[in-house]
Amino acid sequence: MAVLKHIASKNAHYGDAIDYLKYEYDELRMKPVLDRNGNMKLRSEFILDGINCNPETFDVECEMLNASFHKNQGYGDIKAHHYIISFDPRDQADHGLTGEKAQAIGLEYARKNFPGHQALVCTHMDGHNKSGNIHVHIVINSLRKYDVERQDFMERPCDSRAGYKHHLTRDYLKHLKRSLMEICQRENLYQVDLLSPAESRKTDREYWSERRGQEKLDKLNEKIVEDGLTPMKTKFQTQKQFLRDAIDDAASSATSLEMFRTILLEKYGIKLTESRGRYSYLHPERSKNITGRALGTRYEKENLLTRFMENEKAARTEKNDSLSADENRKMENSESVQDADKAKNESAPDEKERRSTVFDSSYDYESDPIAILYIRSELRLVVDLQNCTKAKLNQAYAQKAKISNLKEMAKTIAYVQEHGYESRDRLQDSYDDITQKMKDSRKALRSTEEQIRSVNQRIHFTGQYLANKSVYGQMLKSRSKKKFRQEHSDEITLYEDARRFLKEKYPDGKFPSMKSLKEEREKLSARQKAQHDTYTNFKNARKDLQTICSNIDSILGQGRTLKPEQEHTIS
Repeated sequence: MAVLKHIASKNAHYGDAIDYLKYEYDELRMKPVLDRNGNMKLRSEFILDGINCNPETFDVECEMLNASFHKNQGYGDIKAHHYIISFDPRDQADHGLTGEKAQAIGLEYARKNFPGHQALVCTHMDGHNKSGNIHVHIVINSLRKYDVERQDFMERPCDSRAGYKHHLTRDYLKHLKRSLMEICQRENLYQVDLLSPAESRKTDREYWSERRGQEKLDKLNEKIVEDGLTPMKTKFQTQKQFLRDAIDDAASSATSLEMFRTILLEKYGIKLTESRGRYSYLHPERSKNITGRALGTRYEKENLLTRFMENEKAARTEKNDSLSADENRKMENSESVQDADKAKNESAPDEKERRSTVFDSSYDYESDPIAILYIRSELRLVVDLQNCTKAKLNQAYAQKAKISNLKEMAKTIAYVQEHGYESRDRLQDSYDDITQKMKDSRKALRSTEEQIRSVNQRIHFTGQYLANKSVYGQMLKSRSKKKFRQEHSDEITLYEDARRFLKEKYPDGKFPSMKSLKEEREKLSARQKAQHDTYTNFKNARKDLQTICSNIDSILGQGRTLKPEQEHTIS
């Protein structure tokens, strides 16, 4: 199936694009492959053509065009857009796809969808990972060279005028995908629906991260094998792939959202969050959630709820079949079957609970409390069995909760003794103190973030001011200022807006340089990171103390709030 990828490039050296298309590259490290003499090796087979330019002088022509329109002069400007059309490897044998035919498709596609742009169209026949699939590279200068007739897919009036940049929006990208699908269907090539979201979405960045991680792991395992040891891990897994595998495993057996959430947390340490009707997942080694959309439609709310319903239906059907079989046996021996069913019903919850927890319910933890301390490392709240409805209805859960409470109480006492808290009041004072420190650190962090936003705004308008300053100077020197302003109204308006903003910020007229502003932003970013780490530490410490306070109140048989005179020794 043909797929379309897009890469926006800020590289001002357009010659690098020509080198990549003509010479062999190590895709994993994005470095050219050199021969024995240190020279770049020409690709064994490729076809290269230019649109509105000579392919050999593409870099010079793009730079000249940019200079003539005073565009693409800034460091952060997008200089070029790189589109890649990859065809299915089966197209060569099944549909007679050749390099020449793929090049013709690429030229047609570029002329149709990027009219007026300087473009390189190059077909490679080997595949970037030696897969042998034919693929076409289309590299265009982001600045349009010629005026063209306005097309339906152009959203702005300037999208057909020379001197304006390529503007890729979500709707435009949909048009590009639709256009590719139409060409592939016309040529009878393998094609999938590019407009539908992928069931398992893996970005180009994740793909290469996985490739580089696997290479590092293989090298490490080689050293381990040389030392006579057996590697514990042979396959590298990105954090997103870990989440996909864990979600698939949990969803294969879960019959409800609560059950799904429990399996993810207890078995994989993954926290599930629902916000605005969407699921997101927190990897055990991350501090920021990854949305289900980033993983693929298979891991979003709608699909998962459907799987839960199917699992519940299958479980109900299996239960009904089992009951029917029991009824048949009951006809033969009613009394013995009733005893067997009773034993089965009593033992099933215990087995289910045993599978869903990390400890062995047959172990006598009450006689060996030291073993409890090393089951889990995270502090958890003690369950209030007297007010827990589930514990009253489920004997197996109540037994499990009792063992868990013993473990958490032992860990709580160990924590209190380790930190020297002699009374409940001292513990409360520590909690109040850490809460205040957390609030102060959060306030400082927000102040720094506000300063960063201000600096970014000044950088934006300073860049806008400098980029259009020359055009404004030309207007002042022009004989017909009115005509010049009409022809360059966009640039002059941007310049005047930026100048007005900077004068408000700097009444003395001494505008800062871009270098000083960026240095200020770097210092603020470093401060922001340090403040965020501090805030996170205080937040985690407060959470632990909150859990400890609650557990101590449960141990002492007190409410959440103690009067000053009710001081109890807890160590």
